[in-house]
Amino acid sequence: MAAQQDPAPGNGGQRDDTARDAAGAGALSYEQARDELVEVVKRLEAGGLTLEQSLRLWERGEQLAAVCEEWLEGARARLTAAMAAHAEGTDPQAPF
Repeated sequence: MAAQQDPAPGNGGQRDDTARDAAGAGALSYEQARDELVEVVKRLEAGGLTLEQSLRLWERGEQLAAVCEEWLEGARARLTAAMAAHAEGTDPQAPF
């Protein structure tokens, strides 16, 4: 169970969501992971965080980047399989 963090400076007193674990990150869609990763990067670039907050954000960013990479690898594999099936003539409904 992830521990609740103190609110980060400059976030309106909201709880820091970076304590979510990797299992939670794996349930995200590509778009959700990408959008959250953008926010993590913005917060890190803005500065004003403690070392611990920065480390947690960095770790969350790594988790989110891994989720995005997994989605992209899956998409590449699907496209490759569809293109191969089309080239072999085994998938007449393939779009290309």
